[in-house]
Amino acid sequence: MELKKNPKADLTKKSALFMNIGLTVSLLLVIVAFEWKTYEGGDLVDLGQVADDFEDILEIPPTEQPPPPPPKIQLPEIIEVPDEEEIEEEVEVELDVEITEETVIEDIVFEEGPEEEVVEEVFTIVEDPAEFPGGLAAFYKYVGDNMKYPSQARRMGIEGRVYVQFVVDKDGTVTEVQAVKGIGAGCDEEAERVLQNCPKFKPGKQRGRPVKQRMVIPIVFKLSN
Repeated sequence: MELKKNPKADLTKKSALFMNIGLTVSLLLVIVAFEWKTYEGGDLVDLGQVADDFEDILEIPPTEQPPPPPPKIQLPEIIEVPDEEEIEEEVEVELDVEITEETVIEDIVFEEGPEEEVVEEVFTIVEDPAEFPGGLAAFYKYVGDNMKYPSQARRMGIEGRVYVQFVVDKDGTVTEVQAVKGIGAGCDEEAERVLQNCPKFKPGKQRGRPVKQRMVIPIVFKLSN
C-alpha cells in the first residue's frame, strides 16, 4: 500500500533547508568582508634616490659684541676762589686792671717737674775689677777672723761652700748682699752677715771711672778636727 506524499510537509522541510543555506552564505560573506585585505599598487621606492627637500642648514657665525666704550674722564672743575678779604673790625677789650708807668709786671715762674731718677748701670765684668784691700788672701783672712760657725751646723756636722752675691758701689761700699747658693743650718745667714760688715772694697773701674760691680764670692765652712 503506497503512502501519499504530503506537499505541505515537503514545503516546510525545504524552507528550513534554504534558511540554513542562507545563514551559512551570509556568515561566509561577513567573514570574507572583514578578513579581505587590499593593497594599493605601487613600486618600491629607493630612498637613496629620493630628492632631499630639506633646506641646507646654514652655520651662523658667533656674533662678536664690540667692547664697551671707555668711561668718560671728567676733568676737575677749576673754581676760582676770590682773594681773602681783610675784615677790619675793631675789637674792644675791657680790662679791669689799671696799668700805669709805675706798675711792675712780675715774671711768670714755671715750676720745674720732678727730675727723672737715673738708674746707674751695674757691671758684671769691668776693665779694672773691684778688689778687697790687700787682695783675696786678705779677704779670706778677714772672713776667718770674723766668721762664727753656727751651732746648729756644728751639731749636725754640716760643711760646704756658701756662694754670696753682692754689689761693690762706686765708693767701695758692699751692698745688696745675698746668698745665692747655700748649705743651710744658719751658714747662709752667717756668710751674709760677715760680708755686710766687711771693710770697703777698692771700686771697679770702667774707662778710668769708678762704676758699680756685681760680684760672687764663695765662703767655705769647714769644721776643725
